[in-house]
Amino acid sequence: MSVAQHLPALQVVVPLLAAPLTVLVRQRHLAFFVVLTASWCALAIAVLLWLQVDRGGTLSYAIGNWPPPWGIEYRVDRLTAFMLLLVTGIAAVVLPYCRGSIEREIPLRQHYLFYTMFALCLAGLLGICITGDAFNVFVFLEVSSLSTYVLIALGQDRRALVASYQYLIMGTIGATFFIIGVGLLYLMTGTLNMADMAQRLDGLHGTRPVLAALAFLTVGISLKLALFPLHQWLPNAYAYAPSAVAAFLAATATKVAVYVLLRFYFSVVGPTQVFDKLPTQEMMLLLALAGMFVASTVAIFQADLKRLFAYSSVAQIGYIMLGLSFNSVTGLTATIVHMANHAVTKGAIFMLLGGVAASMGGSSFQHIRGMGRVMPFTSFGIVIGGLSLIGVPGTVGFISKWVLIQAALQQGQWWLVFLIVVSSLLAVAYVWRFVEAAYLHAPREGVAAAAEAPRSMLLPSLLLLAAVVYFGIDTSMTLGNAALAAQALMGGPR
Repeated sequence: MSVAQHLPALQVVVPLLAAPLTVLVRQRHLAFFVVLTASWCALAIAVLLWLQVDRGGTLSYAIGNWPPPWGIEYRVDRLTAFMLLLVTGIAAVVLPYCRGSIEREIPLRQHYLFYTMFALCLAGLLGICITGDAFNVFVFLEVSSLSTYVLIALGQDRRALVASYQYLIMGTIGATFFIIGVGLLYLMTGTLNMADMAQRLDGLHGTRPVLAALAFLTVGISLKLALFPLHQWLPNAYAYAPSAVAAFLAATATKVAVYVLLRFYFSVVGPTQVFDKLPTQEMMLLLALAGMFVASTVAIFQADLKRLFAYSSVAQIGYIMLGLSFNSVTGLTATIVHMANHAVTKGAIFMLLGGVAASMGGSSFQHIRGMGRVMPFTSFGIVIGGLSLIGVPGTVGFISKWVLIQAALQQGQWWLVFLIVVSSLLAVAYVWRFVEAAYLHAPREGVAAAAEAPRSMLLPSLLLLAAVVYFGIDTSMTLGNAALAAQALMGGPR
């Protein structure tokens, strides 16, 4: 039996085995090498799975040769393959950055533990994406969440502990709501296999337990993806976590939570029941617009760049959910493509901010005054990332907003086009605050000797930044796959 047949299992097993191995070696350089190798192997596996799905369609892998629905199934379709590529790609770029970043932010004796938690978090996120078992989603969700709490708490600011505790409380509430929803679906169908569950739910449209399950799942997952106003954990988590952790979480964690919501809405329950039996469309539209405007407005008045871009993430999640609210192929395409586009944009920005904090002594507006003169590459990179958040042509952000506008026009909702444009102008305001501080002020005293971040931190950041521009010009990979995944999802449960 060839290794290629076991790629779905290896996608999770490789990073999962790397975690205890780093504890056994207990040496930071070896731990880094182990986790880096595991992440690059995971990326290679994700590429191979994507190619297999592209050639032969959906893959099904039975764990332990127990056929589904009796045994646990790993299932890889176009959307799953897309998400696996996104998560492993971000991890493969962030890990080389980690080595230089945590040298400045985490005590040496904790480095091997950092890599252990990183590997566990990566395994959990990949497991969420690839499993076809509803209870397994919960298990992997907890694996990724528990490791994330530790990663955030490793921040050098004491407020990182408070941020981690706040995330733990809200994450636990979200997980509780999620497992209650799964339990209600199991009560009605007698199965946890999501493909089998979808078939058995066909004759149960509109029943109270199913509608209640949808409500619990929506609230629980919305807490995980930081949908406004359930986003209270996110700003502090991103602002006080180590820079490498903030970059990885901003690029992956909330996107995987959105993936879970899409999977239950469209592959398990079906869009007919989700949008026809409940006011889901109106609710998502309202909360998405609130997040886009309120979070962007709050971002304008932040005194620290990390918190500014953290609130920006809440606003960008609003755009992601706005696409979902259209309940159309084009709207769903916008949601999926913006998950990838925002991942590379915000990952690049937070990685660059780690270099800013290291060289300028902090990321507040007082610290970054005049940094355009002493850190030209980093400053220009943050500007490019900001232009993507605004939606300027030539960046990935423009692609997302263009598809969102197309989805609105298809439904004749001109007023939504106007609101998308206006909300983008709010992004102009907070990006301009950085431009003004970095380029229109003289450097503050004591930073004349400041320079660019080390190459180990700068080069991975610029690699993601290159993706921001490249995929803003050539959209065949991102937009093309997002459209195919959206068409498959809108076909309903399968």
